[in-house]
Amino acid sequence: MNGLDFEKPIIELEKKIQELRNFIADRKIDLSSEVKQLELKLDTLKKEIYGNLNAWQKVQIARHPQRPYTTDYISMIMTDFVELHGDRCFFDDLAIIGGFAKIAGQKVLVLGHQKGRDLKENIKRNFGCAHPEGYRKALRLMEIAQKFNLPVVILIDTPGAYPGIGAEERGQAQAIAVNLREMTLISVPIVAVVIGEGGSGGALGIGVADKVYVLENAYYSVISPEGCAAILWKSSAHAPDAAEALKLTAQDLYALGIIDGIVPEPLGGAHRDPLHTAQGLQESVLKGLKELGGLKKDELLKTRYKKYRGMGVRNDRE
Repeated sequence: MNGLDFEKPIIELEKKIQELRNFIADRKIDLSSEVKQLELKLDTLKKEIYGNLNAWQKVQIARHPQRPYTTDYISMIMTDFVELHGDRCFFDDLAIIGGFAKIAGQKVLVLGHQKGRDLKENIKRNFGCAHPEGYRKALRLMEIAQKFNLPVVILIDTPGAYPGIGAEERGQAQAIAVNLREMTLISVPIVAVVIGEGGSGGALGIGVADKVYVLENAYYSVISPEGCAAILWKSSAHAPDAAEALKLTAQDLYALGIIDGIVPEPLGGAHRDPLHTAQGLQESVLKGLKELGGLKKDELLKTRYKKYRGMGVRNDRE
């Protein structure tokens, strides 16, 4: 398993435990008490390290290459997934995927960002950074959901929208802006979960939801720590300082009233037990859908509008 810098003591101890187990198996001797002591030490070390993560360390976990992505969660908690393609204007942006599915037997329209596991797939998925066509596809699918009165489930995981010249020429900013406007008017329940990175307008472009949840070690921010550091300090080396200042962790966001809940992760991150994380994600999604299911369309839209108008605090000066 790939390890982060602050995880090295854990990885080294896990390696020692495995080496001792191999030694026991080869020599046929009983050293179970020694193994148990090391396992207890490992458990204590994990709680000490993972229980005191700073904002930048959580950003690193959110970017872990083995972290579950949208397609992983779809396969773990949903059935009967039928993918829909294209924006009907230019091309099919594979950085955003979506289609019909069932979760606990309930029909939904699911969509989300999708990253790749290797270089070839990342190029295909554009590293999860959507073009304007991706946002237009997402809106097209949400309008289909509205037509068939299906709730929408959104999984957010992107460092940001693609900033290339071609994307800008084809209306990247406008595509995101249109989604922000139109998602306030989609008259079916929308539940969004940030499963990894929630960067800038690239995340918010499919993030205007009635219920917004964030995984315990994911982040949701107006800008990436590196981008913020480049602007404020003229150097990405200050990314850890920017991460602290941005208040981008799930815990900070919940305390500020920006999100509706935190989805717990296993000790060490979602990649250490994807199925357990998926079960928690499913519980949060179903809880959100249940709370929204009893609202009439007008009430749903008014509540969504009020939710976003109420974010932030303003102190008027005399």
